[in-house]
Amino acid sequence: MGDNDPHMHKEATKLDPTIDFVAGTVAGLSSLFVGFPFDTVKVRFQDPNTASRYTSTANALSTIVKEERVSGLYKGITAPMFGCAVLNGIVFGTYGFLMRAQLQSHQREPTLLQTFIAGAGSGVVSSLVTCPTEHIKIRQQSTLGNSRLPSVWEITRDIYRQKGIRGLYRGYTPTAFRELGYGAYFLTYEAVSRSFRRRIEPSTTPKKSGALAREAEVELAAVPWWGVLLAGGLAGPASWIATFPADVLKTRMQTLPEQSKSSSVRGIVSAPREMGVIETAMHCYRKEGPRTFTAGLAPTMIRAVPVNIITFAAFELVVGLLTGRKQS
Repeated sequence: MGDNDPHMHKEATKLDPTIDFVAGTVAGLSSLFVGFPFDTVKVRFQDPNTASRYTSTANALSTIVKEERVSGLYKGITAPMFGCAVLNGIVFGTYGFLMRAQLQSHQREPTLLQTFIAGAGSGVVSSLVTCPTEHIKIRQQSTLGNSRLPSVWEITRDIYRQKGIRGLYRGYTPTAFRELGYGAYFLTYEAVSRSFRRRIEPSTTPKKSGALAREAEVELAAVPWWGVLLAGGLAGPASWIATFPADVLKTRMQTLPEQSKSSSVRGIVSAPREMGVIETAMHCYRKEGPRTFTAGLAPTMIRAVPVNIITFAAFELVVGLLTGRKQS
C-alpha cells in the first residue's frame, strides 16, 4: 500500500473491507431504481424486433407507459436487483485488490494509469456475474405488451435446457469488452476528484476522500460534496463512449437466440441460428449500417449522469456514516 510510514498502515487496517461492500450495494440499488427505465428503453432500441416502434427516448418512455403501464419500464429488474450486492462487491473488492497489487512502497497515491488498469480489471472480473444477469434481464425487457412476463426462473431454466451454462453466458465476449469501461469510469472520477483536492500538512491528521484515495492512503483534504457529484456525473458518460458498440453487440446476441421447438418462454423472437461476435457485427453492419452500433446511446447517456451522481454520492455517504468521516 501507499506510504512507508507504519502508522499510515495502522490506520488502513481500521477500514473493514465490508464497508466498501455495504456502501457499494446501497449505491448500486439506489442507482438501479433511478436508471432502470432508461435501460429498458436502451434495450428496446437495440433489439431489432422492437426498435422501429419508437422514434425517440421520450416517445419510447411514453409509449411503454401507455401500453404496458409504469411497471413496463421495470421489466427485468429482478435479476440485476438480486445480483447487485454480488456485482458491486466484486467491482469494489477487485478494484481494491488490483490497486494494492500495483502500488509501490514509495507511492503516496496511485497514478491515473494504475487507476485505469484496476478499474478495467475489476470490470472484466465482474462480467462473470453481469453477463448471465443481463441476459435474463434483457429477455424480460424484450417482452412486449401486457402479456405475462416470464419469470427469472422460467427464463433461466429455458436457456439452461437448451444450451446449458454456455447459453447463460452467451454474449460474454462483448460483455467483458464493454466492462473495460470501468477503467475510464474510475479514471475519470479520480481525475476530476483530484482537481478539487489539496494536500494538507503532514503534521495534521490525514483525511481520506473516497474509495480511491482511501485505498492509496493519500494525505488529502476531503472532496466537497458538489465535487463528488460532478466527478460521478462525468464518470458515467466517459465509461460508455468507448465501449458502447460492444453493448449493442451483446444485446443483439442475447435477444436473438437460436430457434428451438422446446422453448417454453413466450415473447422471445428467435433467429435461425446463433452467430458469433464478428459475424453478428458484420451482419448488423450489412443490414443496418454503422448507426447500428450507436442504437440506444441517447437514453444511455441521459441515464448515465444522474445514475452515477447517485452511485458515488450514496457510496460516499454510506462510507462516511460507517466510518464517522465528515463530508465537506
